[in-house]
Amino acid sequence: MLLFLTFDSLETYSAYMKPVEQIKLPIQNEMELFEKKFKDSMLSKVPLLNRITYYIVRRKGKQMRPMFVFLVAKMVSDGGFDERTYRGASVVELIHTATLVHDDVVDDSNRRRGFFSINALWKNKIAVLVGDFLLSKGLLLSIDNEDFDLLKLISIAVREMSEGELLQIEKARKLDITEEIYFEIIRQKTATLIAACCGIGAASVGANQDTVQQMRKFGEYIGIAFQIKDDLFDYSDEKIGKPTGIDIKEQKMTLPLIYTLNNCSEKDKKWLINSVKKYNTNKKRVKEVISFVKQNGGIEYTTNKMNDYKNKALAILENYPNSAYKDSLLQMIDYVVERKI
Repeated sequence: MLLFLTFDSLETYSAYMKPVEQIKLPIQNEMELFEKKFKDSMLSKVPLLNRITYYIVRRKGKQMRPMFVFLVAKMVSDGGFDERTYRGASVVELIHTATLVHDDVVDDSNRRRGFFSINALWKNKIAVLVGDFLLSKGLLLSIDNEDFDLLKLISIAVREMSEGELLQIEKARKLDITEEIYFEIIRQKTATLIAACCGIGAASVGANQDTVQQMRKFGEYIGIAFQIKDDLFDYSDEKIGKPTGIDIKEQKMTLPLIYTLNNCSEKDKKWLINSVKKYNTNKKRVKEVISFVKQNGGIEYTTNKMNDYKNKALAILENYPNSAYKDSLLQMIDYVVERKI
């Protein structure tokens, strides 16, 4: 339908679109074709697997990671594209989906994107095997097509995500996470996959190593800002679909709490640690912790840190000429730090 709109009417039309839909506009055709290719990449000879993967595809998320792959690929190559770019995006989405399936088993979560999770419908044993299947499909897609440079980028991400998850579990037991360790955890758990998306986008169109590494760093900065924004939701007064205080309830040491612990009296520090350790399921106590963090500058400090990483990502984009793809990446950065969920 958009083909019949004038430029002026297209601008008017886009003004009423959701942010993610606006970001997607320059790569709309590629994203539509990608959905078919991604669906095909999950096919199996086992009927049960096909039923489960069909369920997964029908309940897809915003698909931000393939969007990063496509937008970066087109920005660094002045609109160029390659079949490798589709494969790179499929590998990223396969690996990402595998980690989500496994995460729901680890977290004993029964919901994902508003629907029942795989483990809730088919139990843990099948969920773990489905995650393994998706992981192997992603790796084989690169190997079969000899995309070894793309495979290396995604393999680094998988290793770091696992290390980040284990580091968080280890530190959560003692609640002794420093700010330095916190940033290492979120770099590995969240930012490394977005870094891989951007690196793969650049590598898929033949960009040199300096550009690939620069795009990886760009993705890392956005990923860190993304996770910090998630941490801020725990202290939000707005209705966002995620209950406030959930990180405290799960004894996760996020940046607002870490900053407050490092900048309060010894007496208040003991009260905070005791609250998170022993009273994390007490709604009244959790509200008191949230209020204390707000009153002692935890939110302001965390917001400033998020904006620091946003500005680092913006600085990298300044090296590239103006284009629709760069504009979409700029919108993506704004969306990451301003989103409501």
